[in-house]
Amino acid sequence: MLFEGLELVSALATLAACLVSVTLLLAVSQQLWQLRWAATRDKSCKLPIPKGSMGFPLIGETGHWLLQIFSKIFSHEALESYLPKIQLVIQDTLRAWSSQPEAINVYQEAQKLTFRMAIRVLLGFSIPEEDLGHLFEVFQQFVENVFSLPVDLPFSGYRRGIQARQILQKGLEKAIREKLQCTQGKDYSDALDILIESSKEHGKEMTMQELKDGTLELIFAAYATTASASTSLIMQLLKHPAVLEKLREELRAQGILHSGGCLCEGTLRLDTLSGLRYLDCVIKEVMRLFTPISGGYRTVLQTFELDGFQIPKGWSVMYSIRDTHDTAPVFKDVNVFDPDRFSQARSEDKDGRFHYLPFGGGVRTCLGKHLAKLFLKVLAVELASTSRFELATRTFPRITLVPVLHPVDGLSVKFFGLDSNQNKILPETEAMLSATV
Repeated sequence: MLFEGLELVSALATLAACLVSVTLLLAVSQQLWQLRWAATRDKSCKLPIPKGSMGFPLIGETGHWLLQIFSKIFSHEALESYLPKIQLVIQDTLRAWSSQPEAINVYQEAQKLTFRMAIRVLLGFSIPEEDLGHLFEVFQQFVENVFSLPVDLPFSGYRRGIQARQILQKGLEKAIREKLQCTQGKDYSDALDILIESSKEHGKEMTMQELKDGTLELIFAAYATTASASTSLIMQLLKHPAVLEKLREELRAQGILHSGGCLCEGTLRLDTLSGLRYLDCVIKEVMRLFTPISGGYRTVLQTFELDGFQIPKGWSVMYSIRDTHDTAPVFKDVNVFDPDRFSQARSEDKDGRFHYLPFGGGVRTCLGKHLAKLFLKVLAVELASTSRFELATRTFPRITLVPVLHPVDGLSVKFFGLDSNQNKILPETEAMLSATV
């Protein structure tokens, strides 16, 4: 009896400890978002930190003039000017993947691709390739430690994050100064150009520190989630070859892909991509089933009732994107990858306002969602028209959700070069081994 009593006390103590731990985690989780960024920002930076922004000066419920700037950065005209540059970056990357004799880690390479897109296209920096590679490694160290506990001790993740950020800011300052001095030969206005000019129009001359902080946040916003979605796109095209072939059929029907296989020149424009209905369905289904992030926090602006429970004004609430997509009654066979659910004939996403929200919803919806979708559409077109790729492992890897959704092994895939008829170009040794004697 004594031992049974001790076991009961021990079990109750363990349960109490777990409840305390969960309570503390919930209490400090949102504060950590604020601390981990605000504490590492340079104190001379005067960019506003709006309520609900989690420490990001350029993101929040009340962005004021910054929201007007972002509306220009992601406007139709801006996206049209980014498009050919995005296509070039993706084409160069796919050629590099195809030239590798071994399989590549898609998630790692997708991170490099989205980082390169942010640097080359969104910010218009002309950084040498060697320096760009080093900057990417430092940025990864920064991202890996950005959610560390704000305890500034030697060898802590927080200290490593601060050190990485200092190196990043030094490299970004050099790139910004070179960009400001060299204004010749520009054929479009990138996001940093728009940020600088729009701030001047509003009488807010930005300091170098503010430019560095704004630049770093633009890179951060365009990095992890887009890499996650890009990896999910490639994995689903591998899993569902019929979807890939249907996508190719649409490209041929719209004159983007020649019947022989090669990509037509000068065909990718925003209006052209907007007319590719099945492509749009594919991207939507990837984002429904493999949303990069789980959800987000919001502040209750007005007391309301939900399923008999009253949620008071001022409370912080968390909404789940994945759970919403999994339980929304409008979606049939929720675990099946089925792009046709978004076709005009079915339109499963049209039956409710907040059943489908991969980019959030309301006034705090993702400002860069149109750029993200544009990037994914161009990647899908290039994959369908200029690439052949195969899974390099026996089975597909399982998926982890932390810190963003991605395959646990990164997804190992072998890419092949193509000739003008979309036939694989085998490495010389492989071609010799397979030749008929």
